Amino acid sequence: MSNSQHTMKYLYLVDHFCNFPRSEYGGLWAVIAKDNDECFDLIKKYDNEFNDDSYVNLREKVVSAQKFALVEDETSRVVESFTT
Repeated sequence: MSNSQHTMKYLYLVDHFCNFPRSEYGGLWAVIAKDNDECFDLIKKYDNEFNDDSYVNLREKVVSAQKFALVEDETSRVVESFTT
């Protein structure tokens, strides 16, 4: 793929929080995605919609997440998750 066809991707660091009793501590999602919508969808898919009652807050967390532009062309995916 040439540079002119390269889709910019970002590493998102998304705070994870679910209300007690499911979790009282939260965690972190590290996700490679092209935009906020893809990041949100990847987390939902990876999470298997287990925390669906927290997805309203998840959208806000994705939008406010730290984002780092990637130099290399990477596959969109959840790189790592640490959730409690």
